[in-house]
Amino acid sequence: MARTVVIGIGVTEAALAREAVALVEKVLGGPLKDARPVAIATIFGRAEHIAIQGVAGYLGVPVVVFDAARLEQETPRLHNPSVSLYERIGCHGVAEAAALAAAGPGAILLVGKTKVGGVTVAVAATN
Repeated sequence: MARTVVIGIGVTEAALAREAVALVEKVLGGPLKDARPVAIATIFGRAEHIAIQGVAGYLGVPVVVFDAARLEQETPRLHNPSVSLYERIGCHGVAEAAALAAAGPGAILLVGKTKVGGVTVAVAATN
């Protein structure tokens, strides 16, 4: 049975759908090629971004959204917390934190934040 995963995504305003899809394909390659994504997770205010919607449409999964305060609760489980991100938006991570928040309290990060251009992706296994 394929492992179910949640893909957390953070994007800049300039991020493109094609670069987001390409990064997700890359991250889901190799050891995760049999993984079954069940959701895209991100921060409130980015759910309608073309890159987020592009990945969700490509994978045929819903977008789950969290506010910065909820994402900040995931900080102890982040592999790559960012002080500068916290200073700008109030949480230490988007991609990793959103993936973990959506995947549940027993979730683990399979892929820490991976960034290309204006897109950051992380993958968490659901519990």
